Amino acid sequence: MLRFLLLFIFTLSLNANNFTIASYNVENLFDLKNDNNEYNEFVPNTHQWNQRNYNIKINNLIKVINDIDADIIALQEVENRDLMQELRRKIPKYNYYSFIKYPNSAIGIGILSKIEIKDNRHIDVKFTTKLFRPILETTFIYENIEFKVFNNHWPSKAVGESYRVQYAKNLQDRLIKLPKDYDYILIGDFNSDYDEYLTFKKNQKLNNTFGITGINQILNTTFENKFVTYDDILKYEKRVHFNLWLDLPTQERFSSKFRGQNNTPDSIILSPALFDTKRVSYIPKSFTVFKPDYLYENNLVKRWKMEGSKFNKIHKGEGYSDHLPILAKFSINKEDTNILKKMQANEDISKLNTISDLYSKEKLIEPIIINDAIVIYKNADKAIVKKHNDRAVYIYNNAQELKLGYSYNLQIIQVFTYNGLKEIKEFAILDEVRKIDNYKNLYLDANQIDIFDFKYENEVIKNLKGIVKNSKLYLNDDKYIKIYSKNRNLLPKNGETITILNGQLGSYKGNMQLILHSTSDFKVGF
Repeated sequence: MLRFLLLFIFTLSLNANNFTIASYNVENLFDLKNDNNEYNEFVPNTHQWNQRNYNIKINNLIKVINDIDADIIALQEVENRDLMQELRRKIPKYNYYSFIKYPNSAIGIGILSKIEIKDNRHIDVKFTTKLFRPILETTFIYENIEFKVFNNHWPSKAVGESYRVQYAKNLQDRLIKLPKDYDYILIGDFNSDYDEYLTFKKNQKLNNTFGITGINQILNTTFENKFVTYDDILKYEKRVHFNLWLDLPTQERFSSKFRGQNNTPDSIILSPALFDTKRVSYIPKSFTVFKPDYLYENNLVKRWKMEGSKFNKIHKGEGYSDHLPILAKFSINKEDTNILKKMQANEDISKLNTISDLYSKEKLIEPIIINDAIVIYKNADKAIVKKHNDRAVYIYNNAQELKLGYSYNLQIIQVFTYNGLKEIKEFAILDEVRKIDNYKNLYLDANQIDIFDFKYENEVIKNLKGIVKNSKLYLNDDKYIKIYSKNRNLLPKNGETITILNGQLGSYKGNMQLILHSTSDFKVGF
């Protein structure tokens, strides 16, 4: 009994040196005082925004904050300081708070904290014709260790990327004045996906910066179009940052949904100092999205519900926010601060030799050798390779020399993830091993697997049957999978019943889809 008691006390002492930081865009928290800056649907004491709806909104928010139970929580879209003080009164475990907004702005940003706040300042980001929000810089003291949290709420995508680039520049200008080994966390609603440099280029309205994004190229969460990762964050002379979305599998990377697709407007972004084992350290793989059933269910974020026209919205008095909270854990324990080094020591690159290993890497620091990889699908310069008792992976281009039905020893030089789909970006053929006559045995029968399971990404499937409606293959009246082809002329016509002979399963922004490369991938009829 004494042994268990001592173990319990020891565990408590360890946990006492760990703390959690969270971020939550609360979606328009307004009070019932008229400041003449409110959005139309939040004008106080009207049939739209009244005591009943206000009570529901704030009580729902208090429930979320209590359930997260973070030591520090950064909030966005809070109307004023009075609301921060009210939250602090109603959640007394938070002894400290901070808040900032511009006088004529409708909403601001704030922080609730159990950890002592040493001081606050803000970073101005102003424009000639538009008003947004400053960046809140809060300095904390924890066990005599100082660190900073920068709470952000960047402009929405109603405006071009140049506005978010300006936020990133002003923030980066402040960060480079800090010592390189200073511990700081960038947090909040950046209104930018973690891979924004890939996702926004096709939108001419957004891309007014010649392909440069604030979150990736200015804050340097990427370097030379590759993400900064655990493997190299401590190796750069340049002030780079690590975005914690990389800690999660691609299909789990979302804090909001738009038309059923994953979006990551919210981020927690870390300085290299949080990996240097000196003072505060991030606990690797502790990043998570807080999504209990009452916040997220059936692929839907349960936002604050309104109905009616754009100019006459009515509050239904239910729901929470259109964002999900995100959180991560940090530690000042010496045992915890060495976790990253232990991870690197345990990962012997020479032992990485399967296609499954490629799915665990965001990028490769050193090449990986994959032996006896069989080409099971080929279309022009694209191919899918698979090993026996292993996964399949897509080679997007430069696969001209690979022959269908042959196996190869390949040196994989670089991998890439495009909107969730894992690809081999660069490779070299070491040896042509042998011809495989029965390579089609490696196709998966769609009737024997769950085609919506992400572990089957890049597999070639057969025997999938259904009817085509609006670029979707309906398997029954309400179950369907989207069909995609780079050449839309290849897609089967509306109303056709088809059978998939050799289709590629892919993932796109959190959804599985069927990729067709040729008309020979399917036949019309059952």
